[in-house]
Amino acid sequence: MTEVTAWLDLISPSHPFFFEGLLDDLGDVTFRTTVRRKTETVDLAREAGFEFETLGRDFENVALRTAAVPLRTVQAAVQAPTADVSLSARNAMCVLASRARGIPSIHFTDNDITAYVDAPLVERAFCRFRSTASHHVVPSAFQTSELTRWGADPERIHTYDGYKEDIYVANFEPDETFPEALPFDTFVVLRPEALGAAYVDEAESLVPRLLEALTAAGTSVVYLPRRPGDRAYADPYTEDCVFVPDGALDGLQLAWHSDGVLTGSGTMAREAACMGKPAVSFFPGPLLSVDRSMVDDGLIVHSRDPDEIVSHLSAVGTTDRVPDRDRCFEVREQASSLVRALIENPQDPALGSHPGPVEGSNLHRTE
Repeated sequence: MTEVTAWLDLISPSHPFFFEGLLDDLGDVTFRTTVRRKTETVDLAREAGFEFETLGRDFENVALRTAAVPLRTVQAAVQAPTADVSLSARNAMCVLASRARGIPSIHFTDNDITAYVDAPLVERAFCRFRSTASHHVVPSAFQTSELTRWGADPERIHTYDGYKEDIYVANFEPDETFPEALPFDTFVVLRPEALGAAYVDEAESLVPRLLEALTAAGTSVVYLPRRPGDRAYADPYTEDCVFVPDGALDGLQLAWHSDGVLTGSGTMAREAACMGKPAVSFFPGPLLSVDRSMVDDGLIVHSRDPDEIVSHLSAVGTTDRVPDRDRCFEVREQASSLVRALIENPQDPALGSHPGPVEGSNLHRTE
């Protein structure tokens, strides 16, 4: 393989550990990394071991957040490191900047939510821009029509069996000292919805009612606010009941040591499910195809009823299930091999075709 330099652009908290696991076997590729300041993304990129430069930031205000995207796109086109190819996840900014720089882009996603909501004009534009990536890499459960409807070439959509969370769960090693940083021994993890995001059509968070129901049942909670305004939901509770960390904590360690993970989004629930932990999604709307696949397989429970969620956690109790590491390793190897082929020959649309299901997987593909 000739020497290749890749630009990696991390813009959301789920990206650092995903790419750390995915790229672990690509030591002969030189990666130059940029990170957007968004919630815990910078802290987690540092924790994952990336050397990086920060480039742009996110905003809580919707208008500022929208305006920041074209600004960061221009910044990236001018300031991003020199590279032969780019890698990013659900990132129109990197895809457009790569086109401006004349380099191919490899785009990752498992989010097909805009197939089910009436997205505003700006969000539709982002979908259109992301679809222009040179290649798309998605889980086999992903609804690929969500890319083709915006103009993506079906021949440049490549799939792997499993979930993106499998890729970095394969790297996970439990730290038995981790709970020492928490004020209680048993707990559940709670993460709110991404209120204000274009794909969320709920005006109010379920978190206040969930905290009330959980604490009434005597359950301790590690609460992870998504944005500064979310932190106020924990104000009525003492720290030995609802603990809000001062900084970013390792989400996989939290999931491993918890009695369950509850999230208004999807990533943390899928992480817990891949680890064999009780996982609840209270996402306010139609689920992603990858989440529906996990719900159908009984790996995730989806509910917006706090009493039903608390009853479910009480019924399953604690669990001694462990990650199916063999399956996770196979998923990671399959996805890494696919990405290597694309990095080595990014102009060839025939590369990276689906190599067949991972042994023991009951995943399906939805067109």
